[in-house]
Amino acid sequence: MMADQTSIPVLVVVPPRALLLDIAGPLEVLRRSGLTQGSRVAYAPRYAGPDERVISSVGLELAGIAPLPDRVAPGTVILVSGNASPLPGQDVTRDRAAEQAIVDWLRRTVGPDHLLVCICSGAVLAGQAGLLNGRDCTTHHGDCEKLQRLAPAARVLENRLYVEAGPVWTSAGVTAGIDLMLHLLARQAGPAVASAVARHLVVYLRRAGADPQLSPWLEGRNHLHPSIHRVQDAIAADPARDWTLSDLSLIAHASARHLSRLFNDHAGMGVPDYINRLRVALARQLLENSRLDMETVAERAGFASARQLRRAWGRLHGTPPSAARALPAGKENVVIPSVGQ
Repeated sequence: MMADQTSIPVLVVVPPRALLLDIAGPLEVLRRSGLTQGSRVAYAPRYAGPDERVISSVGLELAGIAPLPDRVAPGTVILVSGNASPLPGQDVTRDRAAEQAIVDWLRRTVGPDHLLVCICSGAVLAGQAGLLNGRDCTTHHGDCEKLQRLAPAARVLENRLYVEAGPVWTSAGVTAGIDLMLHLLARQAGPAVASAVARHLVVYLRRAGADPQLSPWLEGRNHLHPSIHRVQDAIAADPARDWTLSDLSLIAHASARHLSRLFNDHAGMGVPDYINRLRVALARQLLENSRLDMETVAERAGFASARQLRRAWGRLHGTPPSAARALPAGKENVVIPSVGQ
């Protein structure tokens, strides 16, 4: 952890037969946040469960697991891992008791001042604790029916990578936990950090059709071309700048024509479109978080006039810019407060 970073506590609940990737994948995303240049957020994980030692899904023993605490500090991310199905003929009597201990602990411990994150079948344990009642949620496709049976008051959604429902977030199976953690990282550490972590882990920022929309700051980033990422990093750092293809070609170490072709091929849009998208996103932030008049917002976002802002805005949104100011903060998405944004 760097000196200027804010530490966010994470409590990882380890069930019997823990699915190792449900823990390792999301926690690696969080670990990289603390090592990423420019990140003002680091995560401090602890591991707790009913048993001090657990045999994971791949046969690797996990040891040094602390007991489930009586109290969890406000602001803690509580991450509940999924677990592997028992093998045929396997004695799961002890495992069932451990799972029930987790359910009981979740029921009496988790509150609205925590962020509960359930990876894969971890949602089943949260559902049994009543924490999904009245909420949209998801889980591994093979467990959706089981979750609905055990938590009939929950609204179980299929074909979703992850679901936000206030202070309770759930993900689909296994690798979808990585997608959810990148989404969380974008909220708490910022889209640039999430994008850098995704690139380091060589994973794409995915979303299913009904999942929360990717931030505009993350759009066009599902590629591995280093030159285009350098250009996108430069634009994202100062969208209001009067960028020219000549400026950006120097950053990309490519001719203007070659840069235009590469950008279209890898980002899926032209350079001017990308710049305008980030300027609109910046304008939206200014509208939601200030009382600046429209002309000033347009100028600070890099537009020549409010009229130009409205034209660019209209190509991306079905409502005018003034509607962003009319909406209460966080109306469109449940916002987990960011740090240092």
